[in-house]
This record gives sequence, C-alpha cells and structure tokens, in this order.
Amino acid sequence: MFEELPSAERVTLQSKPAQEQFLYQGARGAAIRILSRFERSDSYLDKLLEHELRTGGLSHQDKALLTELVNGVTRWLSKLDWVLTGFYHGEFDKCMTPVKNAMRIALYQVMFLNKIPPAAAINESVEIIKRIKGEKSAGIVNAVLRNITRNIENIRYPNQDEDMVWYLAVMYSHPKWMVKRWMDRWGLTFTEELLKSNVNRPSITLRVNGLLAQPAEITSWLNEQQIPFTISQHHEASLLVSSLRDITNSEMFKSGKIAIQDASASMAALLSQATPGMSVIDLCSAPGGKAFYVAELMKNEGSIVALDKYEAKLRYLIDGAQRLGINILQAEVGDARSYQHDQVDLVLADVPCTGFGTLSKKPDIKWKRDADDIIKLIPLQREILLNAASLVKPGGAIIYSTCTIESEENEQNIAWFLQEFPNFILDPAEQYLPSEVCEHGFLKTIPGQHSTDGAFAARLIRKS
Repeated sequence: MFEELPSAERVTLQSKPAQEQFLYQGARGAAIRILSRFERSDSYLDKLLEHELRTGGLSHQDKALLTELVNGVTRWLSKLDWVLTGFYHGEFDKCMTPVKNAMRIALYQVMFLNKIPPAAAINESVEIIKRIKGEKSAGIVNAVLRNITRNIENIRYPNQDEDMVWYLAVMYSHPKWMVKRWMDRWGLTFTEELLKSNVNRPSITLRVNGLLAQPAEITSWLNEQQIPFTISQHHEASLLVSSLRDITNSEMFKSGKIAIQDASASMAALLSQATPGMSVIDLCSAPGGKAFYVAELMKNEGSIVALDKYEAKLRYLIDGAQRLGINILQAEVGDARSYQHDQVDLVLADVPCTGFGTLSKKPDIKWKRDADDIIKLIPLQREILLNAASLVKPGGAIIYSTCTIESEENEQNIAWFLQEFPNFILDPAEQYLPSEVCEHGFLKTIPGQHSTDGAFAARLIRKS
C-alpha cells in the first residue's frame, strides 16, 4: 500500500498545474512553455502545440498568435540566436531555457511581425520572466531587447564573401551542415531558393473529396467565407489557402467534403492509378491521407488494408475514413517490414524519411535531424520495399514515396531495388502526371518551384 502524502505536499502537487498556468499565462507564456519543452525533450513541436491549443483555454485570437510565435521562432531560430548572442552580455547559449525563449519570442515579433509594437512585445516577455525568474532576469531581458531595437538597422551578419555557407545558415536559419550539403550538391542559386522557400509561411492545401463534393462547391464556399485561395497548377482538386480560419471546425471539413493534403501527396496517390475493385495494402498508412485518396480513386469499391506499427495511430485512420465517407478501409496494426498478406494489386510504401521536403510546415525537423539520420533511415526504407515486393501480384504496382528531397532516400533506393528485383520495372510518372513535376520517370517536387512540399514517388510494376 502506498503511504499517503502529507497534506502540505498534496496541496503542492495539486496546485502545480494552476501555478504553471499563472506563470506562463497568455499566448506568449504558452509559447515560452512549449518552446522550452521542445528544447529539453524529443517531443515533436506540432504535438506540443496541438495539446496546448486543445487544452489551454485560449481565445481564437490567442490560439492564432500562439501558433505564429511557436512556428515562427522555430523557423527563424538560428537568425534570432545570432542577433541575441551579439547583444547578450555573457554566453547566451548558457542562459536559462525559459529566459532564452522569452527573448526569442519578443525578438521574433520585433523582426517579423509588423502589427505588434516592439514595446508591447518586449514588455510581455519581461513580465513573464519577472513571474518565472524574478526582477534580475527580467531586467536583463529588458535591457538586451531594448538595446537590439535601438540598433536593429546596424546588426552585422556573417560576411558572405568570407563564408557563404555560414552566411546562408544564419540569414535563412538552417543548420550549417544542411546548407553545406545542399550547396555541394546543387550549387548556390538552387540552395538559396530552397532555403528561402523553407522559411516562408506555408500555405495549407485542401483536397476536394470527390466521393462527397465537386471542386465548384468548395470554391464557392471559400468565396462566401472570403478565404483567399488558388487552384494548384498540378492537381485541380487541390486548393491552396493562406489562412485556415479554423477550417477543421467548419461544416465542409466535418462533413468530409474536404481533406487537408499537400498536392505532392495527392499526386503520389494519383500515380497509383487505382481503379474500382482493386485490392490495396498501405504499409505505412497513418494518418491515412494517401489511402483516403486512393479509396476515392477506387470510388469506394474494393479493399484497402491500412497498416500502422502503433495501435494508437489507428484512430486517425478509422476516424478519417468515416469522416470522408470511406467504407472499404480496414485499419490494422502491423510492421511494414514483415507484414504478411495474400498478394494484392497495389502496395503503397510511403516510408519513414527525414522529411526535408516539409521544413516550411515542420520547421522543428531541421533542428532535430542530422546528416547521419539519412544514412540510418536507408536500411529501414529498403526493408519496407523488400516486403512490398512480396505482397504485390504479377502485373501489380508498388508506389514508393517520401516527403524528402534527398537522393539517397529517393532515386538511390529505387536504383538499388531495380537491381535486386529484375522482375520489376519503373513505370514512368510522366505517363500519369504533369511533366513539370516529373523527372527521369519519378514524381519529384521541390519547395519553391512547385507550390508544394518537396516529395518523391516511383511507380514500380511487377512483370512476373
């Protein structure tokens, strides 16, 4: 039996969440808390943010500000830190984590958000630090930030003539190793355009669910709601919107008439050329976007086994299919490397990858990954491909896809596979998709060039 805590300790434990809520109140306080947890853990930023938005009791306006601050600071982290390091008396890196993040949040507003007066942004961060760490730390934060605002036009950045890699890494806020890798591979012009795209605020893409709606109905609704949008140049059922305005709570979303899916992912699913009556296995399915679109292409006729390694993720598949009016999808727990099943017409292998094509939407990835992660992922990707080969019928297809731009995870894996399995051939993507998103038989999109995430897909046909 557990010994009961003394009453004083019980009060302390019970009041801790309330005390934390007081210390980190408001959108800016919540942003400091999230960024500090992210820095001290392996947590994904979007999961921390999603939890806060769901449970924090913030107004709609504060939720929008919180999202902007958390993603914005993470997106521009190394540029903010370069500036703060130059003005902080002492070693900024050794500063207490909440204090660092309070300064980053204030400086982000000063440098990137024109609608918030600098004095207001600074005062909010100073008051939060005063509650958390006291007057002394608050005084330091105030002095550093006000000194920056007085001298913001005279900040010196790395000299591009002396070290272009370091200059780009700071100015576009990417890890130096990543910039060097891309410079060595693609050169200065391509790399700089890619970096610029990665630090832009992303648009959100809505895919019209053809089972329940037509594009004209959705475009009419967006116009009525005064939500600006553009139609994807490469996929006519994809609509790019710059402001969500909580679209997930809209009737169109709840009724399943729209899904949130980047056009690059939709085109990877379209490459499957799925038709009604097919049998399909999606080996790495959750949260289910590609499987859902394949079900639509199949006109909800046939069968799809949607697999995920973790049972907790199956709810995304089940709930998503139900919302979109899909009843041919069966969610199962299984390991994509070893899952066994009767052979099917189509296997989707949307493998785990570095995600370097999604940095504008998921800026935390660039700070959590390193170059070794690319090499570490290749064996896993190839094991999944090996198993996919055993699951597809002669005459059937494998769609191998990633959301990265790294050739080791993309073209090189396909070259290895075709060498290992001469009974498979590459079916050129140019036969099914617009030529401008294809290269050497593959679907290949680049951020900044195609108004999509960076992505790759290959259609592999089993001959015998």
